[in-house]
Amino acid sequence: MDSNGMRSNHSGGILEEEFLEPSDATGANLAVLRPEYEVELTKFVAQCTGVSPDLARKLAVHFNTTPDFWLNPPSHYEARSDDIERG
Repeated sequence: MDSNGMRSNHSGGILEEEFLEPSDATGANLAVLRPEYEVELTKFVAQCTGVSPDLARKLAVHFNTTPDFWLNPPSHYEARSDDIERG
């Protein structure tokens, strides 16, 4: 979580903070479940790359979310930042 109390604006950070850490899992644990995405997942969790639409669909199924949840976190982050600034 960012120092201002908001979650990461990168979906890899969101994956780590909100899905992996609470279950004491790591990106490597997830990669074992999805070995065909091991390299992509590792880079994604490390926030070195964005998420592909294909990986977003896989994450959505795995974590019962939507692909948009993984594809659009910066827009959600910006909207939340605006809400906080307005009070």
